[in-house]
Amino acid sequence: MPVRSFEPIDPSSDIAVTRTFLHEVLPLTGTIVSGTYGTWPNGTNIKNYTHGMFQSIYDYPYLSSSANHIFDLTVGIAESSALSSSSNTQNSKKINMYTQHAQILLGYSGSGNQIRLFENDLKLDQVGKMANVFVIDFSRLLTKDEIKKNSFSMQLATGSVWKAPFGSKVKTLQDSLARVNGAGVNNVDGGDYGVLYDTATPGASDKGYGVVFYQAGIAVISCSVFQNGANGAKAPIANFYKQGKGGAVYKNVRQTLQSSSISGACDALRHRIKNISFNNTTEINSTVYFCRAPTNKFNYSSNPTYVTGSKIRVKNVASDNPRTYVTTVGLYNASNELLAVAKLSEPLAKSVDNELTIRVRLDY
Repeated sequence: MPVRSFEPIDPSSDIAVTRTFLHEVLPLTGTIVSGTYGTWPNGTNIKNYTHGMFQSIYDYPYLSSSANHIFDLTVGIAESSALSSSSNTQNSKKINMYTQHAQILLGYSGSGNQIRLFENDLKLDQVGKMANVFVIDFSRLLTKDEIKKNSFSMQLATGSVWKAPFGSKVKTLQDSLARVNGAGVNNVDGGDYGVLYDTATPGASDKGYGVVFYQAGIAVISCSVFQNGANGAKAPIANFYKQGKGGAVYKNVRQTLQSSSISGACDALRHRIKNISFNNTTEINSTVYFCRAPTNKFNYSSNPTYVTGSKIRVKNVASDNPRTYVTTVGLYNASNELLAVAKLSEPLAKSVDNELTIRVRLDY
C-alpha cells in the first residue's frame, strides 16, 4: 500500500474569503399585536411584568411552548421633557427607560462624558429631537444580524376615533433616505441608524418621526407622530388611549405618557399598529479552499478493499492505468492533523488522464 501523501494549499492562490448577505422579509400585521389572541388589551400573547417597565409581545399565547418572542414595547420620557413631573405615573421609570436606551444606543459625548439623548441631534442637524418616545425592541430571532437598510416600514393609525382609528388616517414611517451603501445613514455607539419619515413628506424639510437602529434591531418612535398637521405641529389627536370600561376615560398621547402606566401606553400603541415590515440580514462569512489533485497524485486508494489478491479491483488489464473515485476531501494543518472533512455529492473519477480542483467552503 502507498504511503499517504498530502497536497499543499497555496495561501496566495488556493484560498479565498467571501461574505454573503441573506435577507428575509418579515411582515408583522397589527392583528397579531392586538386582537388575534383575545380582546384588547388582554391578549394571551401579551406579557406584562410586575416591574411594569416594558411589555413583551409573542406570535402565539406566551404560555405555549410554540410561542416565539417578537418584540418588547416600552415608553421613555427625557428628564428635561415638559411631560416629566414627579407627580406623574411611573415618571422615574419612564425616565430610566429613556436614559437606558439613549446610553446604550447613542453613547456619551462631550468633555463631561454626558449621555447623548434622543432629544439632541437626531439627524446631526440640531433639529430632529425626540423627548417623548415609544421604543420597539425587536427580537434577535427576527432581526438576525441586523435590519436591512431602506427596508423598514411601519404603519400607524392617526385617526381620532377610538373604535376605528385607521380609516384613511394612517402614517407610514419608512427609512426612505437610507441606502445599503451607507448613504443617508448615521452612526453612533449603537451602530447605524436611519431616520423614519412619513412617506407623504420624505425629504430634508421633514424632521422625521423616529429612528431605526439597524444592528441593534430597535425602533424609537416620537410621540409627535400622533399629532395632527405637518410634522406633528398641531395638537395631539384625541382618543389616543381608552382607559377603563363603561365610563372610560379618553386621553391624547401626551396625557397618556403623563398619567398612564408604561403598560397602558404600550397597549394604546398596539391598538394603533396596522403593519410592521422589514428585511432581516444574516451575514455568512466563508473561506473557500481550492483543493487540487494533479494528474500524478491521488490515483491510488489506501482503502484495503481497493485491492484483492494483490490486484487492483478496478483494472481489467494489468497494463491499464490505476483509477480511483474521490468521495471525501480532508483539510489538514501543518502537523498533518485532520481539521475538517468535506463529502462530495457523488464520487469523482480520478486517473493519470485528468486532474481535479475541488472547491471546499467553510461557513461561519
